[in-house]
Amino acid sequence: MRPLLRQVFVMSLLASLVSAAPPVSKKIDHVDEYHGTKVADPYRWLEDDVRTSKEVADWVTEQNKMTFAFLESIPQRAAIQKRLTELWNFERVSPPSQSGGRYFFSKNNGLQNQAVLYVQDSPTSEPRVLIDPNAWTKDGTAALGTVRVSPDGRYAAFSRQEAGSDWSTVRILNVASGEELAEELKWIKFSSPEWTPDGRGFFYSRFPAPAEGQAFQNLNLNNQVYYHRIGTPQADDVLVYQRPDHPDWGFSSSVSEDGRYLVITIHVGTDDRYRVEYKDLHEPFGMVVPLIEHFDHEYSFIGNDGPLFYFRTSFNAPRKRIIAIDIRNPQPENYREILAEQPEVMDNVSIIGNQFLVETLKDAKTEVNLYGMDGRHVRKLALPGIGTASGFSGKRSDTETFYAFSSFNTPASIFKYDLLTGQSQLWKAPTTLVKPDDYQVDQVFYQSKDGTRVPMFLAYKKGLQRDGSNPTLLYGYGGFNIPLTPTFSVSRLQWMEMGGILAVANLRGGGEYGETWHKAGTKLKKQNVFDDFIAAAEYLIAEKYTRTDKLAIQGGSNGGLLVGACLTQRPDLFGACLPAVGVMDMLRFQKFTAGRYWTDDFGSSDNADEFVALLKYSPYHNCKPGVKYPPTMVTTADTDDRVVPGHSFKFAAALQEAQAGDKPILIRIETRAGHGAGKPTAKIIEETADQWAFLVKVLGFDPKLP
Repeated sequence: MRPLLRQVFVMSLLASLVSAAPPVSKKIDHVDEYHGTKVADPYRWLEDDVRTSKEVADWVTEQNKMTFAFLESIPQRAAIQKRLTELWNFERVSPPSQSGGRYFFSKNNGLQNQAVLYVQDSPTSEPRVLIDPNAWTKDGTAALGTVRVSPDGRYAAFSRQEAGSDWSTVRILNVASGEELAEELKWIKFSSPEWTPDGRGFFYSRFPAPAEGQAFQNLNLNNQVYYHRIGTPQADDVLVYQRPDHPDWGFSSSVSEDGRYLVITIHVGTDDRYRVEYKDLHEPFGMVVPLIEHFDHEYSFIGNDGPLFYFRTSFNAPRKRIIAIDIRNPQPENYREILAEQPEVMDNVSIIGNQFLVETLKDAKTEVNLYGMDGRHVRKLALPGIGTASGFSGKRSDTETFYAFSSFNTPASIFKYDLLTGQSQLWKAPTTLVKPDDYQVDQVFYQSKDGTRVPMFLAYKKGLQRDGSNPTLLYGYGGFNIPLTPTFSVSRLQWMEMGGILAVANLRGGGEYGETWHKAGTKLKKQNVFDDFIAAAEYLIAEKYTRTDKLAIQGGSNGGLLVGACLTQRPDLFGACLPAVGVMDMLRFQKFTAGRYWTDDFGSSDNADEFVALLKYSPYHNCKPGVKYPPTMVTTADTDDRVVPGHSFKFAAALQEAQAGDKPILIRIETRAGHGAGKPTAKIIEETADQWAFLVKVLGFDPKLP
């Protein structure tokens, strides 16, 4: 058979495969009762772990077979992946941090699956490889997580994460020799090592070892703080703090820069509302002392001058302020305000060079100002434009710090900032195929259903015509006090290069305008988030950027919930939907792994009023038979132990059954991958290319590919 005829034959065969109905998912007769209301859960069996259930594993195989048959039938798929690979192939470097006179930074040469950790033994020496996680596995699915270097620069404690799991294993490396020490610390999640000034050990938090076969589904309870001494096994670690009377409490530790105090921040969920306790490390038998004994506000420890502790707090300041608490006289009436609440939300604060370096958000764009320890304004740091600045690590005695700056059309450049002169010097700029001047970044504001003014970023190729015909990708999150700021993404750049508009909406529930904005999108007010997103779509159509059949929506995790809720509420409004690793069963999310933390934002079906609200928008429970749903490709991964894949499995099965139209409802299930962190470059490129190919097909546009 000649090549051209063979290609036609293969395409015809694939087209016949993808036109077939999706696999029929088994339904079971399972009903739960919530506060007197009976709720069917016919796909409960899909919650079982794919590693232990052959039935679920077979379902995954059948679904992937259909999905990849559809994707392989798209002629542009290979060219999209080829171009994406070309765009991705450029050197990316993180802002350096300094310990003991050594500089540490990560670098990816371009297509390496994982970034490599480098060290410079002096500011002028050649960098050398310290940790290369690409050597750990052939498929690149083992990732380097947190790295914490001892104050003297002698040791690096680093975490290794397998297949995208949140579980991490901590090892210790001798920086000079590159040799790993023998000890290995396990069952660590959401915790970073905090070194003592002598560099002989560190504090960390861990969970008890889970029961056999339950590591990826069981609730994470009974967190504990330990101290690990270098050169000893984990079994000998000293238990420093626990609260068996509150198994739902979680702990993070911080050692003050002067080495005097261990500060333990206690949280019960994802809300920025903390209790704070501390221990005097100069007192070997000293007890842990309560400082903030309630969960009413945020108290984020910044640093200290002896017994004077500095905090960023939301106490009497929903957009945050800086206060000082004297631990010898810690009553609220004795708090001293250092920097008052500003018109912009205070996103991050650090003490470097005896100055408060304060990062704020002005309509979701970064601004940076420096203040003296007395709160006096010193200067504003000049940034290159509309974008996001990050980094700014350092110590009280430092005279320099490093930061990264990027925007939707600008890859991250690294700058060295002189704290004495206020001058920024370019330290490392990427060499890419991207020409920032070819693209335009705008910020617009639109009105939501209740009249709330909501910002949205738009990025696209210059010269674009607003005639309603542009393929448009609308992205949102809207939760957990997390702001969406302008940052660079190779995948988004390719979307714009292909002729698409990128729209990023700053929905309520996020952190763009402080606690009031956040709370307006939580619990009984969660519908505001969906209304904001729907209003963003309507704005884009009304302003002739696009039209329904050219408009796709995308979001991951809480953003996956957003897409799932909006596509079930307004299936008429969207031309395609890409929900990723979403929370789709809002009645049972709190029963798995880290799900219990999310009740701060979502509420819980255990509460009668919150149950009613959750059931009303829960994507899984709102797939209605007889409705014509837009083309949808759900994405998830088999090792996601944050939002367990059962959420996506159940939702996809329910949506496939309910679909009354002829549009595809697919689910793409990645193997040896998790919620997203640490995913190898190769897998990211493949998944992104598949998403863009799916949109090219279902939105019906011809991508501009060089």
